[in-house]
Amino acid sequence: MAAGHIRVPLVQPGTRVELAEVEARIMAERGRVSLLYQVLLNSGPIASGWERMLTAVRNQTGVPADLRELMILRVAVLNGASFEYDAHVPHAQKAGVSADKIEAVRQAALPDVFAPLERLVLELTDAMTRHVVVPEELMARIQQHFDPKGVVEVVATVAAYNMVSRLLVALNVAH
Repeated sequence: MAAGHIRVPLVQPGTRVELAEVEARIMAERGRVSLLYQVLLNSGPIASGWERMLTAVRNQTGVPADLRELMILRVAVLNGASFEYDAHVPHAQKAGVSADKIEAVRQAALPDVFAPLERLVLELTDAMTRHVVVPEELMARIQQHFDPKGVVEVVATVAAYNMVSRLLVALNVAH
């Protein structure tokens, strides 16, 4: 991540009356208005849509929490989004991801510590994040393990957290 300060001002909760509703939703879902949301609140519509989308991805899909968090950590590593990685380590731990696996997602080539399904979703994560295009062979293996709802949900998880990491990196949100 490039050194420097966050490239937009932080919006302190409670300072803009027009943001009260979205701030209340963020608080209800997350218990706090994090640094990320203080950045996003520079645009009420973006903060609102972001909160709805990421709440759906994180809390309203059938993707098992451990797989979701491994994908999120891997996206953060591949995109150099240290803030995202650090923010999701506790979520991964809570989901039962071992310390070895949390560390292993940091490796350029994935080591052999992952179960077959974990490795599969991490292969998807790598393809989507590094190349955007998912090879037919890989998608066929994803479709063997997930029904259409599950396919959309795992792909949306990787896509959404690529969005998160790219915003964080572009705006120098690193701490």
